[in-house]
Amino acid sequence: MAPMGIRLSPLGIGVFCLLAAGVIYHLYAGVLSSRFASFRQKSTVDLRDLLALSIEAAELGGQEVKRIREDDTLEEKTKGKTKEGASELLTKGDLNSHRKMFYLIKNTYPLIQVNSEEHDNAEGEATIWTRNIPKEILEKVLDGKEVSADRITVWIDPLDATQEYTENLRKYVTTMVCVAVDGDPVIGVIHKPFTGYTAWGFVGEGASVAPRASYNTNSPKVIVSRSHSGTVKKFAQTAFGNNTEIIPAGGAGYKVLALLDLNDEEQEKADIYIHVTFIKKWDICAGDAILKSVGGQMTTLKGEEINYTGPEGNTGGLLASIKTDHKDLVFKCICWISNIS
Repeated sequence: MAPMGIRLSPLGIGVFCLLAAGVIYHLYAGVLSSRFASFRQKSTVDLRDLLALSIEAAELGGQEVKRIREDDTLEEKTKGKTKEGASELLTKGDLNSHRKMFYLIKNTYPLIQVNSEEHDNAEGEATIWTRNIPKEILEKVLDGKEVSADRITVWIDPLDATQEYTENLRKYVTTMVCVAVDGDPVIGVIHKPFTGYTAWGFVGEGASVAPRASYNTNSPKVIVSRSHSGTVKKFAQTAFGNNTEIIPAGGAGYKVLALLDLNDEEQEKADIYIHVTFIKKWDICAGDAILKSVGGQMTTLKGEEINYTGPEGNTGGLLASIKTDHKDLVFKCICWISNIS
């Protein structure tokens, strides 16, 4: 045997091999365990993080909406017809905002369901969340809340009020993100691209907005869609009296903000928001969550809660209010529910 050499018997070699195999097994098992733990972690989502991400997504999409409108490069076209026969418009602003918003959320949380008003075949954006949580959120939402990713549905509207966008009626335009858990609206974000204002609400946790001091339901101001304000006027005056004032407006996000206490001269103020025809869930989910976060309600005209899973459409009309007897408003609407298309 060489002076510095080590000579092992066949039994020794066997023991050495077993020991080496054990070490390798434990190292490999540790790697696998780490990877599985990482996978388990990604299968849940912290809702406070998702709120911050939703705000960033809405604002990122809003930057595209604003830039394209100011550059006058809308590339407007018709993508179809509404159930009422009106043209549904599509612009470059819609599509660019969709890409920014959709891929920012999907790249961050690949396991959650994200539903967007727009779809395109372009290559995905390599956008990544900054993981920045605004100070206001940290102050109002003190703790995170983990939820399984398969319970979450995100609804995004990359450009609400496209018709008004093409008409350069900028005050009506918003971008919106909503997070529903088990079908219930929990987080809502409405962003105004041309002023930079963002409203958010997290049900049971806090909000960046508040209700006004009082609301008038005896001679209310009712905000409705510009496209069928004449029809709704007849219904609303039947329900609430001839002194009811109708405010025609564009964009579901803008109409919800009209019910809140905002320091915005361009933002009209209303007591009730009514919609009597078919409407998509990405139009209303964010507003529903924000209203609920400050004690308001959004239901169908029959007073039913809206479920934000399944099909994209809501066929039961819409009634939104805050700091009022919502059941009484529903009762007053019963006389014209049969007119909902």
